[in-house]
Amino acid sequence: MKNKSKKRSDPGSFIELRLYVAGQTPRSLAAISNLNKICAEYSEGQYHLEVIDLAKNPALARNHQILAIPTLVRSLPVPIRKIFNDLAATERVVVGLDIASFKGKRRAAKA
Repeated sequence: MKNKSKKRSDPGSFIELRLYVAGQTPRSLAAISNLNKICAEYSEGQYHLEVIDLAKNPALARNHQILAIPTLVRSLPVPIRKIFNDLAATERVVVGLDIASFKGKRRAAKA
């Protein structure tokens, strides 16, 4: 497992993400890279990302109800959202996770 933690300044604008992958496959590596870029651009540091390798612990797939990989799960803020694939379609990921609003909230707070 690989973790990235960022400081929390406003609990209401914090995003908690888990990315389920299977080993170091091209799709897994692409998903990790794409997600890091998306988080850097849209969440402005207000996120925690945990990458879970199901090749190392396959039982987690059943326990966490993961049916496809790579799968991204946003657990905070609620409701929980899931996105499948390598996350290359940035706009779809941003809309699916509803994180575009975080960028706007951060800019409004700075003004």
